[in-house]
Amino acid sequence: MEFAEVVRRRRMVRDYDPDRPVPPEVREKLLAHAIRAPSAGFSQGWAFLVLETAGERDRFWAATTDGGAPDRWLTRMRRAPLLIVPLANKNAYLDRYAEPDKGWTDRDEARWPVPYWDVDAGMASLLMLLTAVDEGLGACFFGVPAVRVDAFRTAFGVPAEYRPVGCVSVGYPGADDRRSPSLRRGRRGVDEVVHRGRW
Repeated sequence: MEFAEVVRRRRMVRDYDPDRPVPPEVREKLLAHAIRAPSAGFSQGWAFLVLETAGERDRFWAATTDGGAPDRWLTRMRRAPLLIVPLANKNAYLDRYAEPDKGWTDRDEARWPVPYWDVDAGMASLLMLLTAVDEGLGACFFGVPAVRVDAFRTAFGVPAEYRPVGCVSVGYPGADDRRSPSLRRGRRGVDEVVHRGRW
């Protein structure tokens, strides 16, 4: 598929065919493309937790939801045969920028105008979303609730220095996929968001 078409078709898919697993070669392509994302100082402070078995996925949903009856969104999302949790490691960036070639001698977080560890993990996530489209699959990036992060860490033995920036669900789109009602707001045009030369 042409790149412009991949970008145009990219959208968040919220229902999956539970009977069609993601082919292993596509799963590996998603991950191989993710690690091609840029990272500040080539820190590469990311990690990716891959959940494919029914037991692994059930453990994820149990750890990240309140355990009540699932609503329509959760019912559809739980059908995804593949979940990939991108995690960011701030320490990898603080350590990297304290190395001699970067010119800083400390690990002061105040030097960072934005948390690039999260930005870079987000860019890796976007590459997975685009790869899914190019492979004819659907995907969705969604958050892990802050109050459930500790339960998630415990459920999967995630080290304390790694923080989930979200989760990418992947699979073949299901028949009950519904576009977000937020799309009714319309996409802001280039002329509304671009400021040339000055604000």
